Amino acid sequence: MSRLYLGIDTSNYRTSAAIFDAETLFYQNFNRLLDVPVGAHGLRQSEALFQHTLHLHKQLARLPAGVGKEIRAVCASTRPRAVEGSYMPCFLAGEGTARSIAHLLDIPFYTASHQQGHLAAAALGAGCLDMLGKTFLAWHLSGGTTELLKVTPDSNGLPCAEIIGGTTDISAGQLVDRIGVLLGLGFPAGIELEQLAIKGEQKGFPVKVKDCFFSLSGMQNKAEQLHDTSKPAEKVARFVIETIAYAVVEATGQARKDEKYPVLCAGGVMGNMYIQQQMKEKFNAYFAMPELSGDNAVGAAILAAQQKEETLW
Repeated sequence: MSRLYLGIDTSNYRTSAAIFDAETLFYQNFNRLLDVPVGAHGLRQSEALFQHTLHLHKQLARLPAGVGKEIRAVCASTRPRAVEGSYMPCFLAGEGTARSIAHLLDIPFYTASHQQGHLAAAALGAGCLDMLGKTFLAWHLSGGTTELLKVTPDSNGLPCAEIIGGTTDISAGQLVDRIGVLLGLGFPAGIELEQLAIKGEQKGFPVKVKDCFFSLSGMQNKAEQLHDTSKPAEKVARFVIETIAYAVVEATGQARKDEKYPVLCAGGVMGNMYIQQQMKEKFNAYFAMPELSGDNAVGAAILAAQQKEETLW
């Protein structure tokens, strides 16, 4: 017998809706990227919120007809991180819709942070859902976040993340997108930049990493200088990817100096094959497939099941 849960996530990049079966671990995730004007580096929150309002019902409509009759609970991402003061208006679209669905179906409504959803989805996609029941290290490397986390389950079994490393200024995703736009790529630029980087031979920069933290704004300047001196686009792309990989690997090594915790990697930037290769070789890190590494609603659906049943890990 299926045990279905609904998840909704309305981040600053994607509108997502998903169902998750806690019995079989089967999921269906439907999403669309938000529309960003050519040459722009992102969207204002008001624009993102408006687009979610336009598109969320269409993603829900792609779920199987009548599935609402079997859904036991619904969970929405309501903020970037599970800490006081964490807030982005774009999540209001998903929260409002999820609350309405829960009321009409007379089922529980739960909340989670966007980051918690990333961790849950990545654990499922990497085949290590049980990791969420113990302490581990996790990278959340995305358009807005570059954080090394120490994760432990809270009293409800939800992943509670403490930032122990990462960037002190711009995120890895911002570096990728800004240089990608500079090179004439679309936004977000991760996939196209990776394809370019495969053809390049430019070495990255050994970023200074202290106590697991590092800065990437200077790397943006260096990449821009390479571009300004007419270096081929593929070399500039390779420089960016190798530089990010170096910083992430170095910070991870520092974090595991005393305790060899397992490492789970989440976020769209972690979908890059070169970064994955480096992390797997050095730390045997766990990765989800691309669909569950970038923004999605599967994690929210998993956390709905955990809060309702408390039996997944």
